[in-house]
Formats: sequence, structure tokens, C-alpha cells
Amino acid sequence: MDFANILVSADLGDAAPDRVRLAAGLARRFAATLTGASAHQVPAPILVRDVYDAARQEERNEALVREILEQAHAMFERSAGEEIRTGWQAALAGPITHLVEQARAADLVVVGRRGRGDADPGPLGVPPGPVLMEAGRPVLVVPPRLVHLHAARIVVAWKDGPEARRAVSAVLPFLHGADEVAVVTVGGDGRHEGTKAVAGHLARHGAHVTTHLLEATGSDGGEILDFALRQDADLIVMGAYGHSRLREWIFGGVTREVLERAQVCCLMCH
Repeated sequence: MDFANILVSADLGDAAPDRVRLAAGLARRFAATLTGASAHQVPAPILVRDVYDAARQEERNEALVREILEQAHAMFERSAGEEIRTGWQAALAGPITHLVEQARAADLVVVGRRGRGDADPGPLGVPPGPVLMEAGRPVLVVPPRLVHLHAARIVVAWKDGPEARRAVSAVLPFLHGADEVAVVTVGGDGRHEGTKAVAGHLARHGAHVTTHLLEATGSDGGEILDFALRQDADLIVMGAYGHSRLREWIFGGVTREVLERAQVCCLMCH
């Protein structure tokens, strides 16, 4: 199992070039095609005098949007380099809707982190939450200022459920270059969650695996992030939104905390 097509969200924010470079590095690693995606809706005419004025405004607005999309395309081409196969998908549409549509032909979707202190990526930006919920593909969430993902030390945050099971399958291509994989359960009894079985499954795919049961002294998300920091991990793998996304937005949850605070890449599945 490998990635043949990697899809990356391309916007004009400060973090976008590094995100594309990281995705390009993965495309080289897996001999995959890297496809950039960008979209922007055409603003509706305002304060129109007549139908002719409305048509002129719409034409000007569309020209401006196409110019913005061309800037995103140029950024993507510069950052991706010339050593890989690339594709480009742009649309006059909502950026989330467009990226989710393009994910149907991708093995992996790469988006930027949207933490509270992160810079606004602008109108082309795509937050990870809706993509996780709707794309039906593994989503790699990349924090700002990360240019490479070696996936040498991987933390699998395990809680038995369909989301985590899909995430474990999604990480398999990364195992060939991993030095160590830690399967982590927070609180309770990891044996009852199937931690040992998951570790054995990953070991059969060639990984050097250890298991860890973490005490829930704080939030589960915080425990996972702190463990990853202690292990010097560069990739966290986990299921996303095991509870409803609305509940996580209102009350908080593991997915929300990791999405906002993680300093390393996170591979997530819903």
C-alpha cells in the first residue's frame, strides 16, 4: 500500500509554501503525483444600477478571483519544484467544497493547521475540521513552519472505534521509514481497547512497536501531545471526531485540542 496521488490545499497564507514543500517531499518519497487545489467564490454584485452594471461588476469580480487563483497556482508550482509529477485543480467555488470534491481522486489530503494563534490564510484557506468530516480520506494536518515529514517516530493514539481503525490503515505507507511506533491509550485498561492487537498488526507490517498506557491526569488530548513531545515524535496518528463535531466545538475534545495545539503533523481519519 502506497500513496499514488496526494492532494494539498493551496492558499496565499504565509504557511502555504512550507505546506506544499512538505507535501512535495511526500510525493517524492512515494513516487506520487502531487495535486494542488484552490478555489474562491465570485462575489455577487452590490449596489447595482441596472442589469448592465450587474454584468460589468460580475465580470470584474470574476477577473479578480481568477487572478488570485493564478497567484496560488504560481505559489504551488514554485514550492512543489520540478522533480515530481504535479496537477492543478482550481475552481470558482467555495474552497472547502472544492477540496472535498477533489479528495475523491486522492489517497491523502494535506491541509494546514488552524490553531487559535495561527495566521489567517485568507479567502482560499481551508480549515481541517470540515475536510476531516466530509472528505472520506486520510487528512494530514500540517502546523506552520514545517517543511519535512520523515515520520521516523510515530505515535498512534488508540481508542477503539472506526475512526482510529481507519487511521491505523492510513499510516501503513509511513511504516517503512519509521524507527519506532508507539501505540498509546489514555486512561482505562489498554488491553480492553485492543492496544496489543493493534501493536501486533503494525508489527506484522514491519514496524518496531511499543505500547503505552497513559494516566489521565489532565485532558486526553494534552496527554497525547505531551507524550509525543517526550518521545520526540514527528507524526501523531488518530481517529477524528469520535463524538459529534458540534459537541467538540461546544465542549472541547481530543480532536479539537490536538488540531489547535499539535506542533507536529497529525494524520487523522473520520
